[in-house]
Amino acid sequence: MLYTKTEEEIELLRLNNDLVSRTLAEVAKIIRPGVTTKELDRRAEEFIRDNGAKPGFLGYNGYPATLCTSVNDSVVHGIPSSYALRDGDIVSVDCGTYLHGFYGDSAFTFAVGNIKPEVQRLLNVTRECLVKGVEAAVDGFRVGDISYAVQTHAEINGYSVVRELVGHGLGRNMHEKPEVPNYGARGRGSKLVEGLVICIEPMINMGKKGVYQEKDGWTIRTQDGMPSAHFELAVVVRKGKAETLSTFSYIDEVLRLS
Repeated sequence: MLYTKTEEEIELLRLNNDLVSRTLAEVAKIIRPGVTTKELDRRAEEFIRDNGAKPGFLGYNGYPATLCTSVNDSVVHGIPSSYALRDGDIVSVDCGTYLHGFYGDSAFTFAVGNIKPEVQRLLNVTRECLVKGVEAAVDGFRVGDISYAVQTHAEINGYSVVRELVGHGLGRNMHEKPEVPNYGARGRGSKLVEGLVICIEPMINMGKKGVYQEKDGWTIRTQDGMPSAHFELAVVVRKGKAETLSTFSYIDEVLRLS
């Protein structure tokens, strides 16, 4: 069953997703070679709590941290650690909040120092995949229209789409129906209706689509060891044009000034 949200509920989701977006911008301020992923996690938790919310991921199904920090060939769900970021790394930072009974959720893949041009292209195309997915999140369309838009843009650029992990509905639970795959056929899947809040999150690999889970029970890596990128926004399905609840504008401003 799909749960559409009232305008009052959407405002609470907007508060959460604005906070997630600002938290990721705080993380952006300290990302550089030599900083550990645990330090990123510490800063995020501090900022979320200072703003009266709780980390949405911490303790969720037993997850041990505030952020997921996934470096290079790690696709998602990387656990923050003593690993010190290196020049040329990329790191997907996924963050959640919980405030007033609702969740926020967003992710951004950052370049650490100077990255190779082909890796920067992967980041650019993955973010473009997200934009194209959001453009399809319109009342009357179907989930498959989002999936098709993401997959098509990734594959025409020579990349592959992770199959095992998907986007999702968002509300009083972190993961609600419908699932939002990043691959699929137009006109298929659940019908998108006004007031449905979903997270669209392309996970795009430079090499082949295959992934595996590490022994820690969380971290997902590419089978071929090649880089993967991940971007995520929460959106409201509307008539004519989707409304974004989370934003990369705070991050873009930090990166522009750095």
